[in-house]
Amino acid sequence: MRNENRGMRQSKERIQAYYDALEKLSSGQYDLELLFEQANELDCLGEAILKLADTLKKNALEEERLNAITTSINAGLTLGEILEKVYADFHELIPYNRIGFSLISSDGGSVQAYWARCDYPKMHLSGGYEAPLKGSSLEMIQKTGQPRILNNLDKYLKEKPDSESTRFIVEEGIRSSLTCPLNANGKPVGFMFFSSLHPGTYEQAHVQTFMRIVNRLSVMVEKGRLVSELAEKKEAIEAQNIELRQLIEMKNRLIGVAAHDLRSPISNIRMAVNLLNTPSLWFEEGERLNFTDSFLNMVERQSDYMLRLLNDLLDVTQIESGKLSLRLEVVDICEFLEGIVALFTQGAQAKGMKVSLQVGSSGKVIADPQRLQQVVDNLLSNAIKFSPPGGTIIVRAEERKTDWRISIQDDGPGIPEEERNLLFEYFRRGSAVPTGGEKSTGLGLAITRRIVEAHGGKIGVEPGPDKGSIFWFTIPC
Repeated sequence: MRNENRGMRQSKERIQAYYDALEKLSSGQYDLELLFEQANELDCLGEAILKLADTLKKNALEEERLNAITTSINAGLTLGEILEKVYADFHELIPYNRIGFSLISSDGGSVQAYWARCDYPKMHLSGGYEAPLKGSSLEMIQKTGQPRILNNLDKYLKEKPDSESTRFIVEEGIRSSLTCPLNANGKPVGFMFFSSLHPGTYEQAHVQTFMRIVNRLSVMVEKGRLVSELAEKKEAIEAQNIELRQLIEMKNRLIGVAAHDLRSPISNIRMAVNLLNTPSLWFEEGERLNFTDSFLNMVERQSDYMLRLLNDLLDVTQIESGKLSLRLEVVDICEFLEGIVALFTQGAQAKGMKVSLQVGSSGKVIADPQRLQQVVDNLLSNAIKFSPPGGTIIVRAEERKTDWRISIQDDGPGIPEEERNLLFEYFRRGSAVPTGGEKSTGLGLAITRRIVEAHGGKIGVEPGPDKGSIFWFTIPC
């Protein structure tokens, strides 16, 4: 009877010890000490409690690691930063040589590779690759929400030879993969791809580990995606604001140019009109005819300048608003240049100059003849404007493999090297002075450059062989 009472007392003490142990477990204390005296049901219960303590301790430590990793990942702001942290921190959770991330399109119709990192030299499948989601193996993963393990990609590729994405990563050397779907707020976001260079890498334990953090990771990825989108929109808005400020500045400069450059010719024309209306107040009878011709010539020159300025301003407005349209047609280079040179010959002769045309062979280009004439007119006008009397202007056309190179060589003073690139910007004038005192708007070469570029060509200037300058441009064949 005494032994029986002692046994009951010991059993109660052990039950109390087990109860205390369970209380410790519930409060997060996992290091327990329990004594076992004999192999009975109570000892089995004690062993089960210790096993539970070990399991809970392992889970707590793993959860602590997961929390640390997700905290580190969540410190990333943009999607790129978050994915970089995933690549850096996930090694202790899931083995991989490569991680890729793909986004599902807004309409759910396709999957696009967004980001990838690996620890080997070259990737064949990276950002920008896109494939349909419907009917693909990824569609089933998305619908079930369950990760997929492929531990023999060589075998999988033989079974699915049309899988282009699988072929790409097999070419990289990847032999096994773990594909995990990401969903945020009940909406599919994309897929995370863990890949290994070794076959048989992934187990269900890795799936279970991923599933424990998938919700947190999905929310972080979606947060990063939204932040990245906002950043992109902000950059786009800032770029538009910069462009708008530039357009406003351009508009103000154009208004300033118009106001400044039109004032003088308008004043001269008004003065000439006043003089012509009251000639008796200013001229003797015999002088009136000579002065009338002189004033009419001056009015014509000033009117031409104002018209040229207004046309330049209109061209700039069209160019900067993106409304410069080209009416393309077949243009015979030889006939085209012969016609322009003939028009300029008389003006050049008035300054004692000669215009020479050198065309190696006949040929045709697709261009807007009116705009192309505007280019050659401007370059020829400048050549005549800055060349001294008695000089020769040479117009050359050379057909090359992919384009025509047209150049205008003058006998002017030349252009300093530091001024050459600036000449093709708006409102830029070189240091050279026109030999006949002609006026310049500072817009012609800038407009010429943009017309050439609109045709897909290039424009430039280089020193002449002995003196002067050679302005050239190209037009694709």
